[in-house]
Amino acid sequence: MRLSEQIAQFKAGRQFPPEVVETMKRGRESIRASGAAGLSVGERAPDFLLPNQVGKEVRLADRLAAGPVVLSFYRGEW
Repeated sequence: MRLSEQIAQFKAGRQFPPEVVETMKRGRESIRASGAAGLSVGERAPDFLLPNQVGKEVRLADRLAAGPVVLSFYRGEW
């Protein structure tokens, strides 16, 4: 089975409980209402210093010095 078929099958079979859907909907609405504008594809992020998954502080500039970086953000409620 091709990957595109596997993805379509996965999407067709997943269903979230109504309370999860509502929480996600409120989160999206909150972000839109805040006026927060994300970065566009290819746009350079400002340098920052944040804790990683184990609490160690990591600076974006240090990571970029080693090569390309992928940023992923997670909302705690989800």
